[in-house]
Amino acid sequence: MGNYVTKKSDMKFQSQDALKTVQSVIDDVDAALKDKSRRIGNSPIGEAIAGAVGVGVGAGIGFAGLYLGGSVVGLSAAGITSGLAAAGALIGGGMVAGIAVLAAPAVVLGGAAMGVTSYVKNKKLRESKELLYNNALKKQTAILKALKEECDADKERIEYLNGLNILLQAAIKDLRHDLGIAS
Repeated sequence: MGNYVTKKSDMKFQSQDALKTVQSVIDDVDAALKDKSRRIGNSPIGEAIAGAVGVGVGAGIGFAGLYLGGSVVGLSAAGITSGLAAAGALIGGGMVAGIAVLAAPAVVLGGAAMGVTSYVKNKKLRESKELLYNNALKKQTAILKALKEECDADKERIEYLNGLNILLQAAIKDLRHDLGIAS
């Protein structure tokens, strides 16, 4: 097994929205398996299926520090300059240094929050990919079984099931890529 792709530009599915297309194929497979009269023409993703068949295979802390830190409380000019000077005095400077002192927590916490948010989003994206990958494998098995069982079905039904199978194969391949699973 390879490594999960972490670089967005190398991913086939870069967001949860991108995964919605895979989910729509899985949903259509479910509908196809429940309703044997279903064909490409009455599928919400009929065009995609037909194409597949055709192809084949932290500012708040800075504000609070500024508001409460000076000798003159408030947001008047005197309160602001007093707050900036008091904050700047913490590192041996004046009002200009105070801007850096008050902005630093917001920048640091903002950066940390972005990092945590990015980690959580990427973790959820990976989990969604794993779930869809396993679902797609199960649905492909079910479609292949339906193709065997319905071998005497009309041409439109067979094309529909084949098209779904082709779309599932493509989704599985791309999900394998993103998840670092060897083919």
